[in-house]
Amino acid sequence: LHMGKTMKEDLTVVAKYINKLYPPEFNVFSTYAELYHNYFASQAKKNAESHLEDKDIYLLLSWVHNFYPKDMRKDHALAMELDKVKLGSLLPSSLSKELENKYLDSEEVTVKNSLSRCLDKEIQRWKEDKEPEKLNGHFQSELLGIFVIQSIYSSQKRAEDISKAVGEELSRRLLKELPAFLRSYRDAFEDFKEKSKKHTYYKPILIANINNCCNFR
Repeated sequence: LHMGKTMKEDLTVVAKYINKLYPPEFNVFSTYAELYHNYFASQAKKNAESHLEDKDIYLLLSWVHNFYPKDMRKDHALAMELDKVKLGSLLPSSLSKELENKYLDSEEVTVKNSLSRCLDKEIQRWKEDKEPEKLNGHFQSELLGIFVIQSIYSSQKRAEDISKAVGEELSRRLLKELPAFLRSYRDAFEDFKEKSKKHTYYKPILIANINNCCNFR
């Protein structure tokens, strides 16, 4: 963040004031821009090649795909001059792709584990001597129906915020995880129906799970 802010502010000063003090053939702005970019890119590459936590990978990819090319280089005070320089990306494409794959693998596992924990909690709730919650006057599982959908949607949205391609790849992966989760949910529910007919709230629990189906569709 400090490097990005410094680069943006300094290049703005160069574009507004310093550039016009030199003959055009000196390419003063280009020289400054290339030096700043090369340093920024070297630091990004150094970070990318070190051990990064998942949140750091996400942040670095956000810089590579969004903050740097869009927020910084498309700034109204710099865009015209920077378009002439052709600075390229902060990371080599091979290294960027490697980080994207790490992020996608991690996010896929995170969502999968989150859905599994959610189902375990729901199964535990069925065993309790409690009536299911009501939403808008209808029995429904807020934990299962809403949490699962939000987990998948928010994960897709975060990936799309990195880039369209990353978002599409994660969506493709999660479209395999959701049916697997739904099969586990169905099997657990069938097991409950067969073995828990004497449960105090047997019928409300059945209704709540049937009502979940609309949300999952």
